[in-house]
Amino acid sequence: MIFVVNGSKLIVPSHPIADLKNLRNQSEVIMPAAPKANPPIRTLLGPGPSPVSARVLAALALPVVGHLDPKFLEIMDQSMAMLRELFQTKNRLALPMSGTGSAGMETCFVNLIEPGERVLIGVNGVFGTRMVDVAQRCGAQVDTVDAEWGTALDAQRVKEALAKNKYKLVAVVHAETSTGVLQPMDDIAKMVRDSGALLVVDAVTSLGGAPVRVDELGIDACYSGTQKCLGCPPGLSPVTFNERAVEVIRQRKTKVQSWYLDLSMIEKYWGSERVYHHTAPISMNYALHEALRVVLEEGLQASWQRHKQTHDVFIREMRKLEIEPAVAESIRAPMINAIKIPEGADDARVRARLYDECNIEIGAGLGPLKGKIWRVGLMGHGSRVENVETLSKALKQLI
Repeated sequence: MIFVVNGSKLIVPSHPIADLKNLRNQSEVIMPAAPKANPPIRTLLGPGPSPVSARVLAALALPVVGHLDPKFLEIMDQSMAMLRELFQTKNRLALPMSGTGSAGMETCFVNLIEPGERVLIGVNGVFGTRMVDVAQRCGAQVDTVDAEWGTALDAQRVKEALAKNKYKLVAVVHAETSTGVLQPMDDIAKMVRDSGALLVVDAVTSLGGAPVRVDELGIDACYSGTQKCLGCPPGLSPVTFNERAVEVIRQRKTKVQSWYLDLSMIEKYWGSERVYHHTAPISMNYALHEALRVVLEEGLQASWQRHKQTHDVFIREMRKLEIEPAVAESIRAPMINAIKIPEGADDARVRARLYDECNIEIGAGLGPLKGKIWRVGLMGHGSRVENVETLSKALKQLI
């Protein structure tokens, strides 16, 4: 049988001898191509990805060049400089890892932990739980400080844990996407510094939407994602490591367990040596470069203020609908808003109708909060009052 694929003939004998004898008598069969992708235009108000601006989408369509092309290397250097601004750090090592935010999480753990070392992780949601899993896969002995989902970690309990054991590192989620909690960091950061442990912070959701004060707080390693407050498609994970953390990597007794995420090699590509490691996702780096330009053109302070102001409008509008926030005011993450599902409302049905009738996406609750909260992302390009108004009108009709 002859197939035509992309204009080329491909002979695939079902019975080699018979097909060769009867080749001239067979008709050509055209393999149908998949239909052209035609995703709907939705108002993305879930926990991620967030809406992407026309400027960033246009950057994805720029001409692809080689990953060692001098012009691409310039873009890499500019992105590193801009990431330092967002992380509020002077760290030499500030770069986007190839992969989503979870790749950033793994980058921190696989590079900093060796088998048998003891780590302390704060758990008050899905992503603290994920950090425990990743650390255990690295062979770490993991202790946790737990808090009820929807609440912040208790700094006193962290202090008590640090007094009992000597830890290689302590890891905390800054903005817990699964609950809408923004973790106060000052006290915990000081305690960790005083203990001598490394401090690792998950800023996947917070970077660009709230202050992430890497140098001021003494954060040793921090990771984020492109698909939240940076207003970029998912696919890269910005990370930054200070020199203390880099020295820990250099002094390892065992190989980093992930070749792909091994910073001892990757830093040689992003640094002055330009040693090939893997083919960088060129177009995604274009998009991140433009997204960082957008954030810094607005100004970090202005971006943080916009996220807070949009959050405040959202809370007021929800209360008009008798929908209450699920998190205490002092610890609410302004970019990921957890609200209580109104009594009598059908969680899945409301979200399905928002999709089908209004082209709006919001997030469901996870774990113990499943069926109890909705998560509304107002992040990056999507943190706008008009999106709050659109969602408010839709919910008013549906509940």
